[in-house]
Amino acid sequence: MTTTAPTAAHPAATPPAGPLTQLLAANAGNLAEWYDWLAYAYLSVYFADQIFPPDSDPAVHALSSFGVFAVGFAARPVGGLLFGALSDRRGRRTAMTSAITLMGFGQLAMAVLPTYDQVGIAAPFALVFVRLAQGLSVGGEFAVSAVFSVELAPAHRRGLYSSLSYVSANLGQLLAAGIAALLAALLSTDAMRAWGWRAGFAIGALICVSGWWIRRDAVETQPPPGRADTRPGLFEFARTRPREALLIVGMTLGGTVTFYTWTTFLPTYAELTVGFDPGRALLVSTLALAFFTLLQPLAGLLADRIGRRPLMLAFGVGFTVLTVPLLRGITNSFWNLFLISCAGMALLTGYTAVSAAAMAELFPARVRTSGIGLPYAATVAAFGGTAPYLATALIDRDHADWFGWYTTALVLVSTVVYACMRETRTSTLT
Repeated sequence: MTTTAPTAAHPAATPPAGPLTQLLAANAGNLAEWYDWLAYAYLSVYFADQIFPPDSDPAVHALSSFGVFAVGFAARPVGGLLFGALSDRRGRRTAMTSAITLMGFGQLAMAVLPTYDQVGIAAPFALVFVRLAQGLSVGGEFAVSAVFSVELAPAHRRGLYSSLSYVSANLGQLLAAGIAALLAALLSTDAMRAWGWRAGFAIGALICVSGWWIRRDAVETQPPPGRADTRPGLFEFARTRPREALLIVGMTLGGTVTFYTWTTFLPTYAELTVGFDPGRALLVSTLALAFFTLLQPLAGLLADRIGRRPLMLAFGVGFTVLTVPLLRGITNSFWNLFLISCAGMALLTGYTAVSAAAMAELFPARVRTSGIGLPYAATVAAFGGTAPYLATALIDRDHADWFGWYTTALVLVSTVVYACMRETRTSTLT
């Protein structure tokens, strides 16, 4: 079975809405995903002491809430496998609507989560269950939406379309930070602890409802196999495309550790290493993230002209050479941290803007989503999700440089992969 953009391979499958609506359908889940993921981090300070045993000290509450945060990463590979298989067996639209539905129920469950005073030890268990469900949906979201975007795009615009995945992800992150800050500014600390944090998750549920409504009318870019006996098996991608699955791991190693370091952890890194003011660090991070967002479509367009490999190699070589100098160069200066943040994000764009297209172009339609889903999500969970914790532990032991060298080593592995893989820009989706 052959599939390219709907307009080329499936002329009868004209989208029921315009291309903008289809792009919104592709990226609605990414925005909701990152809102979901970061809203928990921003709001946990207000609900941790209500969910965990009250006789623990605040540090234990914080550690417990972030331990549960990490649980979500553990569920991501399972989500990548299950939603990837659902996409390849039942169609992209079914998988996208299912993922955002589960995400929405998770946000709603957080909004009405019972406290320890109400249900005792069942409260932290309920929180763990909710985070597992959210981890499942998040784990499948990237692969499904990335594949949908690439299959939706005209052949000469696959880089541009795929770059929008990180535009929506960054907007979700900015929205989570903005709503958390707005709630904290409008409400007293007591009100935030009583019910304000619940409002943040309720807003997330509404975002998911909006995303589901948009995805409901998405075009099906890859009609699923008609008979059950012709549908791909759960691990067929590993049996038929093992090299490509390993390539996904290699491509993702350096990208995920640098992404989480530069977009999420760098303000904390500056606080821990040079005593940077947390409020100023958050402002730097927000401004740099806006700059990073603007770069994505520009790099996507460039990738459509010169290819995926040149941009990924620029990312890989740049971070291999500059990770340690950039981290060592951080000082207690607003402009210093801002310039270092922007420099890192400019390099990171070489990975984020083209990775979705490069990954999707490696696989045939039959196993395209599952071939990306499990390898990608497992690598993110193992290396991206653990990066902030590893960095914090090394800084605590006065070995901050070790984290820079660790990141450099992972990026070097990815750089070798980029150098050895074929250029996929002109490939035909099959």
